[in-house]
Amino acid sequence: MKNKPLIIFIGCCLVPLVLAYLALKLEWIPSAATNNGTFLSTEIKLKNWQSSEHKQWTIALNHPQQCQQACAEQLHALDNLYVALGKNQGKVDMVILGTPQKQDSTWRQLAPMAELEPASLYLIDHMGLVVLQYPYQQEPQQNRLVQKGLLKDLKKLLNYSRSS
Repeated sequence: MKNKPLIIFIGCCLVPLVLAYLALKLEWIPSAATNNGTFLSTEIKLKNWQSSEHKQWTIALNHPQQCQQACAEQLHALDNLYVALGKNQGKVDMVILGTPQKQDSTWRQLAPMAELEPASLYLIDHMGLVVLQYPYQQEPQQNRLVQKGLLKDLKKLLNYSRSS
């Protein structure tokens, strides 16, 4: 068989292509996302963000005037998230978008954003782009799971930025 090497070469090229095509068409590849938050459907960039110095990432709580109980719970969670950051505290800012009723917060305050959901937590990059949303959950256990997801995403982002 004179063409045996040619047939083997063509087979070695075509078999992976056919398998890849079948894997995509028959959905053999899991469509799992690695992030716990949800990406915003529209691009939202905070105004005047670059006029002041910001760290790599910022956790923000949208706290409009009409938000009371849920925002108060999230404000307490913001303190806990900061403690949970541990050694990464120096790389992350905490911001409240609005004015809480209790003014004892140590976090920087900016104007609330109408296009963001009240009581939700957001991850914002150093350029002021709102990247991920972590919506408030009424059930306390569910809300803790959302906050743990935020910490996982943030630690992953900090590791990626350190390696590049």
